[in-house]
Amino acid sequence: MSAISAVLIHVPDWKAGVDWYGRAFPEAARVPSEGFGRLIYQGISIEIVAADEKVSAGPAGSVVYWQVENFTASLKHFLSIGGRLYRGPMEMEGDQKMCQVLDPWGSCIGLRGV
Repeated sequence: MSAISAVLIHVPDWKAGVDWYGRAFPEAARVPSEGFGRLIYQGISIEIVAADEKVSAGPAGSVVYWQVENFTASLKHFLSIGGRLYRGPMEMEGDQKMCQVLDPWGSCIGLRGV
């Protein structure tokens, strides 16, 4: 295996989801896609897709953690656009901190940094 190629995020309305994630990751490039939203951020495809009976929105599984340069500023940014703190912040080794933020549909986004 190699690096992560894509992160799929399931939401009830993928158009609203791609708008929110576009604000969450303002440096990401929006890529036109048919039937789902797609952002490219640091070489990773963030794909916002419709939740359904097989995969719903919400904190019920894996959480992707994003390494951030400034933990406090990144957490404030996510909270300012409607994210809600779910877990943490917690202290880690090496002055690192980590937390989980919920998007407006209840899916978790992990943040790690100093």
